[in-house]
Amino acid sequence: MTETGRFAPSPTGALHAGSLVAALASWLDVRARGPQARWLVRIEDADTERCLPGMGEHILQQLAACALLPDEPPVWQTRRTDRYEAALERLKARGLAYPCGCSRKDIDEALARLGRRHERHGERVYPGTCRDGLHGKPARAWRFATERFEAASPSAAGALGEAHTGRVCFTDRRLGRQCQDVSREVGDFVLRRADGPWAYQLAVVVDDAEQGVTDVVRGEDLVDNTARQILLQRALGFPTPSYLHTPLVRGADGDKLSKQNGATSIDTSSPAAALAALDAAARVLGLSPATATDCPAALAAWVPEWRDLYNSRP
Repeated sequence: MTETGRFAPSPTGALHAGSLVAALASWLDVRARGPQARWLVRIEDADTERCLPGMGEHILQQLAACALLPDEPPVWQTRRTDRYEAALERLKARGLAYPCGCSRKDIDEALARLGRRHERHGERVYPGTCRDGLHGKPARAWRFATERFEAASPSAAGALGEAHTGRVCFTDRRLGRQCQDVSREVGDFVLRRADGPWAYQLAVVVDDAEQGVTDVVRGEDLVDNTARQILLQRALGFPTPSYLHTPLVRGADGDKLSKQNGATSIDTSSPAAALAALDAAARVLGLSPATATDCPAALAAWVPEWRDLYNSRP
């Protein structure tokens, strides 16, 4: 299989310093593998309510200004809903997806009755309220039957090197061994939301498999999602890629840089500005300051550095 990486931004805002780090890292990771490897761009616009009109095209323009050009035409999630529907139907047919009628308030109240509390920025662990039926409530979402899959698929746990089926582990190329007990730390997670959009977990797993992605390079804030995605890959019979989660750029409040805490668009208004933005991203990744005078030359100089720093596989 051709080694393939991807950058998958959500068009909820323009590229900022943090998202450019992920774009540069994924591009360098592919180029360090040689001319046969592929770098793809996927516009993750499945959550249509949060996406801004024209922002996907603007992101592609920003990438092009930085000489980060995909090897194939970009893919848009809103044009792939039939693939997600087919995957959900496969899970339903195996009894691995079920309808849920719970609102967030319902879940919080159920957790409170169990003596648990949802912490701000923490995981809202689903307590399984609708696992055995809707109890007269209308369906609001579809959830993955995590415990049911684990109980029915002990071989999946063995393939992941774990005796306890609920504990999913993988080796991140930068962070090392990562483990999560999905049943206890997440619960039965959402595949399709109440308001219609496809959940990130299902869409990204289907897209990566269909596009032949072998190496996922993305921000460290997404490392917590990986165990869920591995479970879905196993349930759907998809291969599991290699993972590398990159350092985050943080805002003044210490949280991940985002438009919610003041992230501004990178400046690509001139070749010099685009090079300065790339140089700042490279420094976050531990690469040398740019000495080249344009983006293509700077990128070429960073490829061997990346190979030395990050290109070993688990």
